[in-house]
Amino acid sequence: MKRRILGIAAAAALVAPAGAHAPAQTVDAPCNGTGVPIHVIALDMKDRTGSIKVELWPANEQDFLKDDRDLKREGKFFARVWGKVPASGPVTLCIRVPQAGRYGMVFTHDRDGKNKFNIWKDGVGVVSNRAVGRSRPKLAYSTINVAPGGVQVTLKMQYLRGLSGFSPAR
Repeated sequence: MKRRILGIAAAAALVAPAGAHAPAQTVDAPCNGTGVPIHVIALDMKDRTGSIKVELWPANEQDFLKDDRDLKREGKFFARVWGKVPASGPVTLCIRVPQAGRYGMVFTHDRDGKNKFNIWKDGVGVVSNRAVGRSRPKLAYSTINVAPGGVQVTLKMQYLRGLSGFSPAR
């Protein structure tokens, strides 16, 4: 049992790379500027505390969930947007990509606001809405295809639900 829990914690640490420091843009910022917009709507939030974050990686196994500092050093794409969870209404974030294409995307709910994924409290959302389970999100579940005019995606948030790991609310 202890080994399983430690495995979940290690996998969860990969959801929020160590380089997750200052936001590039906040939820209060309008989604204007250069690039193609991705509008993300999160459903089934456990509560209205803390902050939310959406991160994008290149859509390949070598780079997905890789530390953003390493990607930037290698001249590869990475983007992150932070926001506070609104007290009421829809939970949305908008992030821009340089061009249409395929990206790996993960949405997280940092309930305690410590900017470090807490497996016992925090939530995660992936594009496919398939259960993440006890492992880190898979690229196949997290790939988003962005059209030239942008895209809107609705995610069902997942939180730890016993030994089965992370899954959407039933």
